[in-house]
Amino acid sequence: MSEDENDPYDLDSGPDPATFAAAAPEQSMDKDTDAPVYAVGVGPGNPEYLTPRGKRAIREADVVVGFETVVEFVAGETDADLLTCGYADEADALAEFGRRVAAGDRGTAVLMGDPNHSGYQFLGKVQRAVERPVRVIPGISSLQIAASRARTPMEDTRFVTLHKSGSLDADLDRLAEAVGERHLLVLPRPFDWMPGDIAEFLLDSGADASLDALVLERLTHDDERITRTTLGDLRDSAGGSGPDSTPYSDLSVLAVRAPVDAAD
Repeated sequence: MSEDENDPYDLDSGPDPATFAAAAPEQSMDKDTDAPVYAVGVGPGNPEYLTPRGKRAIREADVVVGFETVVEFVAGETDADLLTCGYADEADALAEFGRRVAAGDRGTAVLMGDPNHSGYQFLGKVQRAVERPVRVIPGISSLQIAASRARTPMEDTRFVTLHKSGSLDADLDRLAEAVGERHLLVLPRPFDWMPGDIAEFLLDSGADASLDALVLERLTHDDERITRTTLGDLRDSAGGSGPDSTPYSDLSVLAVRAPVDAAD
C-alpha cells in the first residue's frame, strides 16, 4: 500500500498490526469458545478461485467487512450487510464491524488472495476490533498463480511482500541477499516500489542485468498479462510515485528467475 498524504497510518509511530496478528497461535475451539470471526482469503479476483469453505463463511455471515474492491468480488455470495472501506475510513468500518460482532452477529472479514500473503496488517486490525477468536480461511493467492506461470518452485524461491506500510529496508535486504541464487517472487507496493523500482534496487545491489524477469499482472482475470524481460530492461520503468509513472498494474507480481541448469 502506498504511504502518502491520504494514508492515515504511520507504522513508524506504533506497533505493526501484523505483529499483533502473529503474536500467538490461533485459539483452540471448544464448546465454551465464542463463535469465531472468519478472515477469508477470496483469491486473486476470479470467483472460480474462491474456496468452498470460504464461500460458506461469507454466505453464513450477518456482516462482512473488507476493502471495497475485495467486497465487490463476494457481494453476490451473501445476503450479509456489507461494510466497505478504503484506507481513510478503515478504522470506522472495523469499529462498526466490532460493534456488530459484540451484539451477536456472525462476522466475516474478506481479504484479497490469501491472508497469509501480505494480509497480516488487515488481519491484525480485525483481530483488535473484535473480542472473540479470529479464524483464518486461507485462499489461493496471486503469488501461487505467479509461481506456476513463472515455474519458480516455492522451495527454491525467496518470497517478499512490499505491499505494506512501514519501512521496507529488511525486506529489500532479503531480496538483495538472494537474487541470482534463488528465484524471487515479489509483491510490489503501489506506486513507490513497482517492478522497475525493484529492478533498479537489485541492480544497484550487484544483481546480474541479464537475469530473466517476469511481471505478471491481473492474474486469473480476463485481461491477465505477462511481460517477459530482463532485470536490466525492467529498470527502464523505474521512478515515479503514481499510476501514470509505471506501465504496470497495481495488481502485479514480479518474478526474477535464478539461472537453472536443466542438466542437474
